[in-house]
Amino acid sequence: MEVFELEFEVRDYECDLQGIVNNARYLNYLEHTRHKYLLSKGIDFARLHNEGIDLVVSRIEIDYKYSLTSGDIFVVRLTTHKEGHLRMIFDQEVIKMPEGKLAVKAKVIGVGLKNGRPIKIDSIPGFDNL
Repeated sequence: MEVFELEFEVRDYECDLQGIVNNARYLNYLEHTRHKYLLSKGIDFARLHNEGIDLVVSRIEIDYKYSLTSGDIFVVRLTTHKEGHLRMIFDQEVIKMPEGKLAVKAKVIGVGLKNGRPIKIDSIPGFDNL
């Protein structure tokens, strides 16, 4: 199973009054990592949209385990698998470095839509190789 990994650093403005990363910011980290992963596989959102295909998130399950603070270095790890004919599962973790401490664990379910209707994941250009 291939593991894709992207490194980040927490910026001051991503923290709330308590001095920890706001919970909604983790969704941004996860999304950016998914986009970079798909681009690394030759899958371009803009090109697909122009072809009438949109990739959307249908569900996110997220467990917050440890709070990151300003200046923390972390990586977002991602693995994928397909679930049935319509769903692509992105299993993601946010790991504080260098300790390797788990901050967030998430399961993101994505689907493809063509003209607003669900389509088989393998029919989306590039997804047959994931």
